[in-house]
Amino acid sequence: MTRPARTHVLERRQVVPLPIERTFDFFDDPRNLARITPGWLAFRVLHEGPVAMREGLEIDYRIRPLIVPQRWTSRITRYHPPVAFVDEQVRGPYAFWRHQHSFRALGDDATEVSDRVEYGLPLGVLGEVAHALFVRKRLEAIFRYRERAVEAILGAASSEEPPWPPRADNPW
Repeated sequence: MTRPARTHVLERRQVVPLPIERTFDFFDDPRNLARITPGWLAFRVLHEGPVAMREGLEIDYRIRPLIVPQRWTSRITRYHPPVAFVDEQVRGPYAFWRHQHSFRALGDDATEVSDRVEYGLPLGVLGEVAHALFVRKRLEAIFRYRERAVEAILGAASSEEPPWPPRADNPW
């Protein structure tokens, strides 16, 4: 994928009170992405059955970034459990999208989760105007939601029982 003339970067970090292996296991399941994505995006993984993460895997989603639903395909271009993986947009709303997920052990019972998203918009100057007016704000809102959802799902985990898959009485 060719980068547009102008790319942007969004970075986030948070600490999860779980060992790195358990933290990575949660992010390693593409279906959990729907659990940490705001409902207003109408995000859905289109694959049936289990999806085994690996380098080269392509994952199809349906997403509604604005009004019209779109298909988004990402490819795992780097996969190094339990420390990192990278997904890149093959098809979707951006001219360029590269999302690096990194995990760093903070002792035995905590993990720093880092996201670095490099992205560019289509349509040249119009894309940059859209970025300034609303795209950046929407992405920041998505990642704020994601941070709160990860905290709700993984933050209260005990060492005896993993918080996934969700129990019937747990809306997450």
